[in-house]
Amino acid sequence: MQAVAEIKLSKREAFSELAREHHRELLVYARALTREDHQSRDIVQESFVVAWQNMGKFDVTKDFGSWMRGIVRNKWKEQMRRNKRQIALDDGALEMMETEMRTWQELRQDGGPSVFMKLEQCLEKLPEGLMLSVQSFYYEGCSTDEAAEKMEVSGATLRKRLERARQALKECLGGEN
Repeated sequence: MQAVAEIKLSKREAFSELAREHHRELLVYARALTREDHQSRDIVQESFVVAWQNMGKFDVTKDFGSWMRGIVRNKWKEQMRRNKRQIALDDGALEMMETEMRTWQELRQDGGPSVFMKLEQCLEKLPEGLMLSVQSFYYEGCSTDEAAEKMEVSGATLRKRLERARQALKECLGGEN
């Protein structure tokens, strides 16, 4: 009886460790799908519940992060159907996102800097206006109008700053900067 309890505990501990390891990147992935902070958190939480319930079906020879992203993607599609919203991303865009997530995951597993650490480093290199725009919109979850009002700029100015910031971050993350 104690052996069964220890096995259940070790499975729970292993799942907890995997959940902690992948939680942040799954939030980023869900946020990219939903474009809403609270929805992305809900979807990730629901996905972990589904993963825990189906852990016996997980093929340990496969990548846990890919499996979880599949669950997140399915939860997102389910939510879109339930709310009668049109799915904004087609399968090609979803596959491109999956490829980029795998690349980030491989970088982290190969001992390279975490993409989030590198993103923080790149964010610090941005001019203040661009950095504050990114923080307001992406980190704090402000709408475009809210972030523009907070920064005392027009919505068009904020959108242009976000465009420039995304391009600069993309170049920084892709290069050796």
